[in-house]
Amino acid sequence: MTVAAPSSATRAAVILPWERPDRHDDARAAEARLEEAVGLAASIGLVVVCQAVLLLRARRPATLLGGGQVDSLKETVKADNITVVIIDSRLTPVQQRNLERALGCKVIDRTALILDIFGERAATREGTLQVELAHLEYQRSRLVRTWTHLERQRGGFGFLGGPGETQIEADRRMIGDRIVRLKRELEQVRRTRGLHRQARRRVPFPIVALVGYTNAGKSTLFNALTGASVYAQDQLFATLDPTMRGIQLPSGRRVILSDTVGFISDLPTELIAAFRATLEEVAEADIILHVRDVSHPDSASQRNDVIEVLEGMARNGTIEADWQGRVIEVLNKADLVGGRDAVGARPGNVVISAITGDGLPDLLAAIDERMTRAMEVVRYRVPITEGAAMAWLHEHGEVTERADGEEGAEMTVRLSPANRARFEMQFGRVVTCLVD
Repeated sequence: MTVAAPSSATRAAVILPWERPDRHDDARAAEARLEEAVGLAASIGLVVVCQAVLLLRARRPATLLGGGQVDSLKETVKADNITVVIIDSRLTPVQQRNLERALGCKVIDRTALILDIFGERAATREGTLQVELAHLEYQRSRLVRTWTHLERQRGGFGFLGGPGETQIEADRRMIGDRIVRLKRELEQVRRTRGLHRQARRRVPFPIVALVGYTNAGKSTLFNALTGASVYAQDQLFATLDPTMRGIQLPSGRRVILSDTVGFISDLPTELIAAFRATLEEVAEADIILHVRDVSHPDSASQRNDVIEVLEGMARNGTIEADWQGRVIEVLNKADLVGGRDAVGARPGNVVISAITGDGLPDLLAAIDERMTRAMEVVRYRVPITEGAAMAWLHEHGEVTERADGEEGAEMTVRLSPANRARFEMQFGRVVTCLVD
């Protein structure tokens, strides 16, 4: 399909090589996958003038696409004055080179496209370092002898130095050195963030993390709940770096809300590490809000993609195995499908529209209820001289009953397991736990 575009814009074609999936029940439809790829291209300012799904009978080692498909695409590139062709699949270096020669324009694959988006959007120090590291690892995989200019040799040192190293070896060595330096810098950034996380634990507010497929409306919901102004646009990967703000629930309890990067299917392996900061915030969360775009025709498959990533985290120990017990599914964008009544909530789900605010009170109430459900009721005897302990319980728990006596107060308190452990570690020598 071809559309008109301003002559001054960078004109692009998005091509989806489509192989019939092995499992028809949960595979993403080709049209939805193509729409996502077009959205990725548009999110960095490319004007997509041509988009198409090309069925593959077999993957060609030289060009991925069949000969007839390459010829037809070449005619389209010339007729529409296309500058870049995006192949929504992973290309080998040989396939990329051959396609560029055949089409007479720049060709990039899905990995390079997402790397460009991440490079444009990363704002924090760690995000920038992770993206640069991913770029270098991707470039290193592109260094092959199919590019003849990399076979040039540099002279050796001394009279007996031999022919010296080839350009490809020099480039690979320079990239390797930079990767080592980046990993060293990243480790320092992670240690610093770990110290910040420890500081947050000393002021223990529960953490509520927003997760979901990219463009599900997480940042819009974050802004609606916190009054913040996090960048939120109808585009893929509008937000990359985790952002945290405090909010107050209807009960008066304060929590920290964390906005995270959106998930996506077939995430390039080079970028998995770039999710580390976001995934650590999810792992620390007391409640996980899985935000879904209920208006999207492929919403069920997007849900499966997010769950698959979180299950992978559980398998490698990044997140607790029972993480699903902390999830509230938030069905967003109900305004696009006729309102909340048209969607219909099920147990464990809350239907909202972040853009209109409809359903947000129900969401806050659901968070409050889930926080209460996870709390433990404990009774302490606190000496009258331990005002700090009493204040701590009032600040971080819910004091449901208090009986003052001559020697102190007996206080029945509702605490989260984490806060109970912190309280007893700090004041266990001066207070007595009566019943729990």
